[in-house]
Amino acid sequence: MAETQYSAGLEDVVAATSEICFIDGEEGRLVYRGYDIHDLVKGGCTFEEVIFLLWNGELPTQAQLNEFNSTLRAERALNPKVLTALKTLPANGNAMEMLRTLVSVAGLYDEEDADNSYEASVRKATRLVAQLPTMVAAIERFKNGQEPIAPHATLNLAGNFIYMLTGQEPDDFTNRSFEIALILHADHELNASTFSARVTAGTLSDIYSAITSAVGTLKGPLHGGANEQVMLMLKEIGTIENAETWIRNALESKRKIMGFGHRVYHTEDPRATHLRKMSKEMGERHGDTTYFEISQVVEKVVKELKQLNPNVDFYSASTYYMMGFPIHLFTPIFAVSRISGWTAHVLEQYRNNRLIRPRAEYEGIKRRAYVPLSER
Repeated sequence: MAETQYSAGLEDVVAATSEICFIDGEEGRLVYRGYDIHDLVKGGCTFEEVIFLLWNGELPTQAQLNEFNSTLRAERALNPKVLTALKTLPANGNAMEMLRTLVSVAGLYDEEDADNSYEASVRKATRLVAQLPTMVAAIERFKNGQEPIAPHATLNLAGNFIYMLTGQEPDDFTNRSFEIALILHADHELNASTFSARVTAGTLSDIYSAITSAVGTLKGPLHGGANEQVMLMLKEIGTIENAETWIRNALESKRKIMGFGHRVYHTEDPRATHLRKMSKEMGERHGDTTYFEISQVVEKVVKELKQLNPNVDFYSASTYYMMGFPIHLFTPIFAVSRISGWTAHVLEQYRNNRLIRPRAEYEGIKRRAYVPLSER
């Protein structure tokens, strides 16, 4: 039998081949299907174009994009029975647990739920990408005792989400800023939630089950929940004057500081580069750069004492907060973006499937003599 090598947390273990996303940890590059995210953002690419790219391998032509946009917009509305199910949940429940439940319920009411053909899976993926923002917005309004707002007929995905959440169409600056955030979070190779989605899909379970697995995985504070913890930390620090003393004391007392370091990147996370700029701009636009400036101090001290760079979670926290999003919604908003990558990976898994079944290195007792109950 070939010798196996154990790696805690599967670190650096290659578990799949993929054409979707490439990460260069040494140079700090994130690439979707060959396109550097810096080029996509600076070139004015839309989130819908990125979804098309992740699924199909190429950026769409104008005609293809028009058709794709029309298809997505036609699928935004939730089945009324899904909204009925939402109203049976506790209004004070965890938003990610509520989202996990609604994704599962939506599968039950999808007429193609039992059809696991690739073509049907693509159509279900389209519904999931279109409806996850509607679910998240409806969850937040339900938690606040408000009725859900029907999707807008013409707004893009980013603008429509803000509209369904607030009832107001966003200005162009906010719309584009949020769209960039969605692009930056769209995919990240075999992160924990994407891997769990592929493991579920690898059993040839349906795509709703795979995405339910992904949502449950994203909920964890070591994955999608990290930006919530960052914002809670910034609020605890409170003032710019308090920031340096607070973070030095926190590090000295071995407190875990979320939003820094990454298992893959050995330099700055390229997504953090954009989000740092967005955090500053959003603060300036709202006349309050407090949280950006606190973040700057925290980043400086952590780099000095721990030699760690900020990751995607660190500056996304203050960016989302200054956009007006409540902290408990940060992780569901992450899902609004990452559903594009999850579905791309599930579809790729279906195209060339092999059951994902790793081994464990056994450390227990290997042989014992059985003792009858009467003799123990």
